[in-house]
Amino acid sequence: MATGQRTGSSVPLLGVEEEFLVVDTERGEVVPEAATVVDRARPALGTRVGGEITKLQVETRTDPCRRLDDLGAQLAEGRAAVQAAARSAGLRVIASGSPVLGRAVPPPITEGPRQDRGKATFRGLHDELAICAVHVHVEEPDRDRAVLIGNHLRQHLPVFLALTANSPYWSERDTGYASWRSVTWGRWPVAGPPPFLTSAKQYDDHVDTLLEAGALVDRGTLFWDLRLSTNHPTLEVRVADVPLTAAESAAFAALVRALVVVAGNAVDRGDEGPGLTPELVRLAYWRAARDGMGGNGVDVTTGRLLPAAALAGRLVELARPALDEAGDRERVEDWLARLATDGDGATRQRAAAALRGRLTDVVDEIATRTASGLPGREESTSA
Repeated sequence: MATGQRTGSSVPLLGVEEEFLVVDTERGEVVPEAATVVDRARPALGTRVGGEITKLQVETRTDPCRRLDDLGAQLAEGRAAVQAAARSAGLRVIASGSPVLGRAVPPPITEGPRQDRGKATFRGLHDELAICAVHVHVEEPDRDRAVLIGNHLRQHLPVFLALTANSPYWSERDTGYASWRSVTWGRWPVAGPPPFLTSAKQYDDHVDTLLEAGALVDRGTLFWDLRLSTNHPTLEVRVADVPLTAAESAAFAALVRALVVVAGNAVDRGDEGPGLTPELVRLAYWRAARDGMGGNGVDVTTGRLLPAAALAGRLVELARPALDEAGDRERVEDWLARLATDGDGATRQRAAAALRGRLTDVVDEIATRTASGLPGREESTSA
């Protein structure tokens, strides 16, 4: 994407990064073989595949896309390529926000001077870094405008988390949470929602303060759930667990993009975004992490409990004009209907465990869904 001005279409370009765990085929345990999978997937994906902070994780990336079908195809291609690469080495990759089986604490950290600085800075926080998210990039080269759009999106972050909750297990036990990944991640001093900001300069000044305080290794280690990308002219949403399927990642990305467009229209009308009560935002995060789509969530503007499905439905209604413009509404509404029927990723992981009481069955189910490609609109994404 060119820096400094948006491309001609009113529908922004979109890109997605997905993180996966590498597991042993027989036992389903996480194993430090990410480099093997990356090396074997590189002929198929090139720079669209890489390693992560731990040796247990692999990341795939899409190119910028405008059409959701193109994005979904690249997501499915990336998953198929890393799964094939893993299979050739007697391994699998799984789309789960947290490990189900195996020793993940502390995880083996990828070597390098930057990682060494990170370990010296964050210390024991590195012990629970074997977690996987999906990151959505939406084209927005005007950094001042992007900051104000972020003010509007902050109120939606807990709902984004509930929609994608897919990490109920940790250290071979059920945590009781739908997204344990977000709970562990929330301990970091530079994670969670960004503050209300009014300009790119204020954003940069805030990052400078974090650097001076020693809370960042560099600008790339600003881990807010919503940030200006350091490498691309995009606004990056980072709050979500990696979904079980490529179809869900694509639908989630479409919803994020539509809400960015709606927020941008509000900014253009002079609306800098709502001020939020930090305590209510924290409460809404916790409730979304605990219950996912299976219970109630907190309306961050009022503090009232509402069914998570109702909060998600309000987001789709708000996004409707932009979804219609991009041709994405049916796909997103279909995704929400399936979540209502089949449950979020955490619910489906637990359903797999309930059949025989075996966590190996959970890993098997996740691996199957990870490699399932991009279902058509009529195909269920459930187990």
